Amino acid sequence: MGAYILRRLLLILPTLLGIMIVNFTLTQFVPGGPIEQIIAQLEGNGDVFESFSGGGAESDTSFEAETGYIGGRGLPPDLIEDLQVQFNFARIVCEPGYTGKPDVKVKECSAERIPAMERFLRMLWDYMRFDFGESYFRSVGVLELVLEKLPVSLTLGLWSVLLIYLVSIPLGVRKAVKDGTPFDTWTSTAIIVAYAIPGFLFAILLLVLFAGGSYWRIFPLRGLTSDGFEDMTLIGQALDYLWHIALPVIAYSISGFAGLTFLTKNSFLDQIKMQYVVTAKAKGLSERRILYGHVFRNAMLIVISGFPALFISIFFGGSLIIETIFSLDGLGRLGFEAAVARDYAVIFGTLFFFGLIGLVVGIISDLMYVFVDPRIDFSSRET
Repeated sequence: MGAYILRRLLLILPTLLGIMIVNFTLTQFVPGGPIEQIIAQLEGNGDVFESFSGGGAESDTSFEAETGYIGGRGLPPDLIEDLQVQFNFARIVCEPGYTGKPDVKVKECSAERIPAMERFLRMLWDYMRFDFGESYFRSVGVLELVLEKLPVSLTLGLWSVLLIYLVSIPLGVRKAVKDGTPFDTWTSTAIIVAYAIPGFLFAILLLVLFAGGSYWRIFPLRGLTSDGFEDMTLIGQALDYLWHIALPVIAYSISGFAGLTFLTKNSFLDQIKMQYVVTAKAKGLSERRILYGHVFRNAMLIVISGFPALFISIFFGGSLIIETIFSLDGLGRLGFEAAVARDYAVIFGTLFFFGLIGLVVGIISDLMYVFVDPRIDFSSRET
């Protein structure tokens, strides 16, 4: 088992490398960039996308033509080159014999574009030293930002998965026992309808109904804590936190019940048809003891195998929209804001941690297999 875990841990490195290569390559073809964001703000457009549709003459500097960045009307070329150097898209090169301070405003110096491959290799070297850079627009280290926002997304994801398992597993077992009955039919209809509702639409519905939108103001509209949270007792803080996360967790979970419930039901139905169940019934064992003493362990193997996919789908797919709707300051919202602002350092950092979490959760899933059924041996399994 130890050798298998070691192989899986070693595979994390090439997998993360592949993720970084794909992400870095995509950013080279996406329109806009941090420089254009600043240019758009300086021109009064407010957003880079308006500069694409607003027209106007482009700066005729050769550097901008080479890099593909749209120049600003009325902005001096040396200002744009300064920005390029500041964001590490270029470096200052001076003529031989020049001994002064390198500056693009000096006629002996100019900005030279750094090739994409060199920038990527430099980023890899920094990541190997756990240096994830600094946000372009927040003047805060990326690692510090990620560590600040990550607990919000992780806790919401874990609470949502816990809720899904607490509801879906008992419901799936009950549906297997009552297969073909009216209970099985109407519960299937209910969870299919819930699955069909988009998470963001359900989140808005919850806000309208229960957060003071048009009906009842039962739950808070935004945030994870109330004013004066630090002055509350420990129990008061726990209750306040649960009060705030109730709606986001329900919105996260609504589409996750269907898959796990049907997976549990089908897994139990397969096991109930096995010979050992028939033998247990012949010995006079109660239905409850057969289900939870014999069938449960075998049926849970396939259910546990779905844990990584469920957690990652909620963590990746739900965090962006749900955190934005409920104004939760988590990793998904951070990544969304970074993507809009073209804050490449933060984009690479958040995607790196998203990928790392997904890979670690996959290893945890294998360990849970062994915990549920010690007969499973990964030591002889080829990776």
